[in-house]
Amino acid sequence: MKWIPRDLAMERLGVKSQTLYAYVSRGAIRSRPDEHDSRISLYSTSDIDSFVERRRTGRNRTEIAKAAIAWGDPVMETAITTVRDGTLVYRGQCAITLAETATLEEAAAILWQTEEYPDISPVLTAVPGAAAKSRLLSSLAAQAATALPGFGRGHETLVLDGARLLDSASHAITRHAANIPFHTRLARFWGVGADAEDLIRRTLVLLADHELNASTFAARIAASTGASLAACALAGCATLTGPLHGEATARALAYLRHAVETRPNTALAALAARGERVPAVGHPLYPDGDPRAAALITWLSPSRPVENAIAGAEDAIGKPANIDMALAALTVELGLPEDAPFMLFASGRMVGWVAHAIEQLTSGKLIRPRAKYVGD
Repeated sequence: MKWIPRDLAMERLGVKSQTLYAYVSRGAIRSRPDEHDSRISLYSTSDIDSFVERRRTGRNRTEIAKAAIAWGDPVMETAITTVRDGTLVYRGQCAITLAETATLEEAAAILWQTEEYPDISPVLTAVPGAAAKSRLLSSLAAQAATALPGFGRGHETLVLDGARLLDSASHAITRHAANIPFHTRLARFWGVGADAEDLIRRTLVLLADHELNASTFAARIAASTGASLAACALAGCATLTGPLHGEATARALAYLRHAVETRPNTALAALAARGERVPAVGHPLYPDGDPRAAALITWLSPSRPVENAIAGAEDAIGKPANIDMALAALTVELGLPEDAPFMLFASGRMVGWVAHAIEQLTSGKLIRPRAKYVGD
């Protein structure tokens, strides 16, 4: 990605500095500090060119909506999370920095906009199922069938509901009920030590939210109907099971294991022979690299074989690894079970689903877009 100074950016756009700054503040044009002088800002040429093209062609509402639905312009206002200038931000705080010290519960307090995480009694309900994934989905479904609708409930009441929901999810996954943090329950469930437990803690915070991703959008749609938080989380979790979303890490894990057992080139050749793409590299929201992946891989300090496997995938595509590759690396290095990446994703993202559901419920607005008919 190319970056240009302010004067050149203003010239291309044909605007004054105040207008340029307004575009940046709205997220229409990305900016970053100059590497040699942090007092100077640089601006994304691709964003500027796209902006000029949109202005020139005068796209109508239908065209804008069609483009926005897939990695396009923002389609919904939120005060929870944003991705800006290559940084993931939770209510004004850098998520990477927060993950260095915070627990998932502390991140939840920030995202749910409450002074401190509620002190609740552990949820003690028997959840059937041999696999953690099935237990989580069964637990959410059971609660969704009986929970009170979220419609009309106050913010603090919804926060309490969210804390109970997170606790019940932790119990369903780990079968461990106690007043201890989620990451500690997972560490004990997987039988790993203190160092691994700290990495799990950091990972959960990194995964707590990621703007308007597919599962979060599903949760918000459910919330817009006035559904319970359990129903909203169930909608999010069901969406997360798709191979293009939460299960994307499974492909990264398969590649990583093959590359470590053989060589990166062998694993890459096998992907090509099957007509499959190299998984878990690049991210549409992070042209310069997924900061969550970079942070997690740095904290993990992977072994040489895993490091070489990641580098092989990056070199093959010419893009940095994303969070799916980092989760796969974490799973390999810590010796976690095959479903660990999904469980980490679902556990962390539960906080984000609740945050967005609360925001949507308290707005009182129904999400109901129109369809553009293209049939006979």
